[in-house]
Amino acid sequence: MLCRLASGGRSGAKLIAPLGCLVSRQKHTLPDLPYDYGALEPHINAEIMQLHHSKHHATYVNNLNVAEEKYKEALAKGDVTAQVSLQPALKFNGGGHINHTIFWTNLSPNGGGEPKGELMEAIKRDFGSFANFKEKLTAVSVGVQGSGWGWLGYNKEQGRLQIAACANQDPLQGTTGLIPLLGIDVWEHAYYLQYKNVRPDYLKAIWNVINWENISSRYATCKK
Repeated sequence: MLCRLASGGRSGAKLIAPLGCLVSRQKHTLPDLPYDYGALEPHINAEIMQLHHSKHHATYVNNLNVAEEKYKEALAKGDVTAQVSLQPALKFNGGGHINHTIFWTNLSPNGGGEPKGELMEAIKRDFGSFANFKEKLTAVSVGVQGSGWGWLGYNKEQGRLQIAACANQDPLQGTTGLIPLLGIDVWEHAYYLQYKNVRPDYLKAIWNVINWENISSRYATCKK
């Protein structure tokens, strides 16, 4: 199973839609961080942030560009077999790029605390309280087997918030339909240099740098 909703729902694997627009599109680039590598200390140290952004995320971007170029060539040749064989690379590297681009903006040196306004009201409505929500998302994130992500997403059809766990770099919206609001990276490269194999300590620390202003903005946008 590629992605698991905390409510117990499941979604089957989907092939990425044909990327016909690749013929004319520009290459993906690594986004700049909105803060310095050391800005999230002591909760996430500078060495982790530098390696995570400039090495890991950069690798996803580079490999995505390579996969898209190969896909463009396969489209031009009408080589369906090659197009299908490239789907895993597109999903993994495309998901890695999507997920990390969200992740950096979900964090802030001025973060932490609790959300306000409509987002807080929605959290209380759908999870009972902020404390319950925080406990559930932490538990789902800690419980990811191997590498993956814990997510808070918006179910547009049902008009409510949901928690989900995704394996590897599976993108939340592409595999569950949920619109991503908050993603917590639980790949070991996100925390091992500081927290070793104690993922719960990393999860406890990351709440101190969660950017609720960004997440509230995402929530307001997806409701339109």
